[in-house]
Amino acid sequence: MAFCNSCGASLPAGAAFCEKCGSAVSPGNVAATSTTPAPLTTPSGAVPQKSGALKTILIVGGVLVALVILGIATTIIVGVKIASRTHVRQEGDKVKVETPFGTVESNQDPEEIAKNLGVDVYPGARPLRNNSAAVAIGGMRTVTAQFETDDSVSKVADFYKKKLPNANVSEGRSDHYTLVQSDSNGALTITIAPAGSSTHINIANVRKGVSSTQ
Repeated sequence: MAFCNSCGASLPAGAAFCEKCGSAVSPGNVAATSTTPAPLTTPSGAVPQKSGALKTILIVGGVLVALVILGIATTIIVGVKIASRTHVRQEGDKVKVETPFGTVESNQDPEEIAKNLGVDVYPGARPLRNNSAAVAIGGMRTVTAQFETDDSVSKVADFYKKKLPNANVSEGRSDHYTLVQSDSNGALTITIAPAGSSTHINIANVRKGVSSTQ
């Protein structure tokens, strides 16, 4: 908005004379007001920084990224250390994996595994290869093996009931038996179930320490 320098009246755009006092209007005699607001100031006179919130977001984001990178680096370092301390050994049918957390031993010869089952194998039972293993982790050792026989489920169950007179025996549907004998050092579990024309026997022995003999 332009004003007359003589009387201060407002002037319409492009006016050559002031409509109030008749004074000639020249570019040098026109006073204009600025519509641009003055920058806001704080009580101390400083202009507030609009980038403060952005800086905070950038700092937080940078910290998060640093934590993620640190976590990835730690995982890689731990993984490398575990890998360097993991050893795989194979001797014939036996494969042993030694890790910082324990030892896993897979044996394709269930007859050898059966020596540590803690109970006799059913007479004449055939060992199932690739279904036997010994695992030692955290001071506990688990030995498991599977067998099959042509004898009936009930006959096999009677055999193990005599071998384990103090075991808890449960009989499920379809002629399934489970025998569990436990003590302060661990537990021996035997499951007997039909498998087609044969009887399937699974024996698992969990013991404290490295030996699972009973």
